[in-house]
Amino acid sequence: MPFLSTALDRVKPSATIAVSDKARQLKAAGRNVIGLGAGEPDFDTPANIKLAAIRAVEAGKTKYTAVDGIPELKQAIVDKFKRENGLTYQPNQVIVGTGGKQVLYNALMATLNPGDEVIIPAPYWVSYPEMVALAGGEPVPVVCSAEFGFKLQPAALEAAITPKTKWVILNSPSNPTGAAYTEAELKALTDVLLKHPHVWVMTDDMYEHLVYDGFVFTTPAQVEPKLFDRTLTVNGVSKAYCMTGWRIGYAAGPVQLIKAMTTIQSQSTSNPCSIAQWAAVEALNGPQDFIANHNKVFKERRDLVVAMLNQANGINCPCPEGAFYVYPSCAGTIGKTAPSGKKIENDEDFVTELLEAEGVAVVHGSAFGLGPAFRISYATKTSDLEEACKRIQRFCANLR
Repeated sequence: MPFLSTALDRVKPSATIAVSDKARQLKAAGRNVIGLGAGEPDFDTPANIKLAAIRAVEAGKTKYTAVDGIPELKQAIVDKFKRENGLTYQPNQVIVGTGGKQVLYNALMATLNPGDEVIIPAPYWVSYPEMVALAGGEPVPVVCSAEFGFKLQPAALEAAITPKTKWVILNSPSNPTGAAYTEAELKALTDVLLKHPHVWVMTDDMYEHLVYDGFVFTTPAQVEPKLFDRTLTVNGVSKAYCMTGWRIGYAAGPVQLIKAMTTIQSQSTSNPCSIAQWAAVEALNGPQDFIANHNKVFKERRDLVVAMLNQANGINCPCPEGAFYVYPSCAGTIGKTAPSGKKIENDEDFVTELLEAEGVAVVHGSAFGLGPAFRISYATKTSDLEEACKRIQRFCANLR
């Protein structure tokens, strides 16, 4: 009898974490490596948020809390949704989890039965299909090509829906492409979903505040109020507030769903860290002006990376609307030979040879469901980005 669960046969380790781990190993071995795999802002957590955590510790707010979050944080989330998204929730419609990933996983575990399908636009965050599989469902990737800005088209959504479809996951701005849906684009998708009342919407808005060039963010329940009662709106403080390690995500949705998710969480991790919750209260209720300042830097980095990558032989890099990723095609390098003598057959070969030859760590696009491409996170210091892009240009120039 095998010791390990057969559930492991349905999932793969996270490619983004694997790249970051490999970069750290090479650095520890003395290699000059620039890691562009992690989706993590290089800015420090704002001082007022850190101070709120310190005060929570000093006040003894270090005990267990309610499984689904402290009342103060749940009210801050209710206020945020009303203030920024025009969505009206009550505290019993909100759950706080240990990062957005746990919130998404809770929802899938609480709702999926064997054979249930979840539509996932590709390219997708690497964890979506794996979490669906772990929960016993069937991920249904729908390819969204660069021709359509990496965005799900209404006809493709309609074609993917079956009687077994339970959820569609929408992520805007997107990890890995940075693509963001306009209000009109979302409305076209919600019009399709109105025709299929058995399909629910799980929207991952983690990069909501990271948009550029005057882009206006909207979320499905805001665009189509008729979908409010079958939409789970997921968000968190990790990206915009530079709090990745604090591990606070949250979601709002129908009471019955939130209760079910809370039950799942009560038997896994129980409550999120009490101290991090108090820091998140300050993040949502406190000053927000630093976000615009950070975005100015992110936009400058995006423009630098897009321009430099488009000067590399065989690379085509679209300019994204948001997040802090670019998703360039490396189709023009397939079939060429790397300096090591290895022929590049696919995007995984490309990123492997790039790391070996130039010490630049990026993630291959096939891990996100669409290649040949690769993802770069530009949430790192500008000098490193410029040097990394020079190395990519040199690597591509040396391909034969």
